[in-house]
Amino acid sequence: MSARFEGSYLGDATRLADDAVLECKICWQRYDPAEGDPVWQIPPGTPFAALPAHWRCPRCDGDREQFMVVDG
Repeated sequence: MSARFEGSYLGDATRLADDAVLECKICWQRYDPAEGDPVWQIPPGTPFAALPAHWRCPRCDGDREQFMVVDG
């Protein structure tokens, strides 16, 4: 079993606030629920926890587990 980095939310998206902004630790791409993700056709207002299981970083194709919560 390989160890995986699980972001600052420990891989449990249910721990995230609906308006939490997250950032990819690989390429620094941000996911802001207020903006959604036009690359993946995710509408504005979609919280990170509600992203589809197949969603990946639109810039570097990193796993969603590579995202960390951005403070302020």
